[in-house]
Amino acid sequence: MPRRSILIFAAACVIIAAVLAATTIYIVGRRDAENGATAAATGQASVGGPFQLVDQNGQAVDQTMLNGKWSLVFFGFTYCPDFCPTTLGTLAAVRERLGDDAKDLQIVFVSIDPARDTPQALKDYLSTEGFPPGVIGLTGTEAQVAATARAYRAFYQKVGEGEGYTMNHSLTIYLMGPDGRFRSALTHDLGPDRSADVIRRAMARG
Repeated sequence: MPRRSILIFAAACVIIAAVLAATTIYIVGRRDAENGATAAATGQASVGGPFQLVDQNGQAVDQTMLNGKWSLVFFGFTYCPDFCPTTLGTLAAVRERLGDDAKDLQIVFVSIDPARDTPQALKDYLSTEGFPPGVIGLTGTEAQVAATARAYRAFYQKVGEGEGYTMNHSLTIYLMGPDGRFRSALTHDLGPDRSADVIRRAMARG
């Protein structure tokens, strides 16, 4: 093939590739923008969903337990040395800040260590002085806990072997509305005052 023809062919390939790349970027960008707009409009951001667990009284529960109340849902375990007790203590302070607004707020502690966190173990743990009264503890089989964590985009991982193992886990607190749908995420280091403000603003929006 003559050199001129090769150059023309190569240039045409570059142009076609550029057009295809631009088209792909536009389509992907538009799709992501539409998905983002949908998440913003619904306030769900694909967090939450159906689950089947048992509470600290051994009663089977599912996602309908969130209906009719505002809920703060977070994942942890009773052998947690720092973040879980700190979070529970912080949520006790958040309730105080909320005052009368806290009457429609429930706190839900989902164990990611079902091998050790039996319903009775959860019941004993959540009765610790300084923790907010009335916290609902949930556990279940490993499969049930894993499915619930996936629904909430919560990460956890067993670390170590034998009786002394621990669990790594994400620290996000999920604020769910009375319809059982996601409203906002609270980070563990937000503090009682700012957390209460986030919750109040979400309640005002409904």
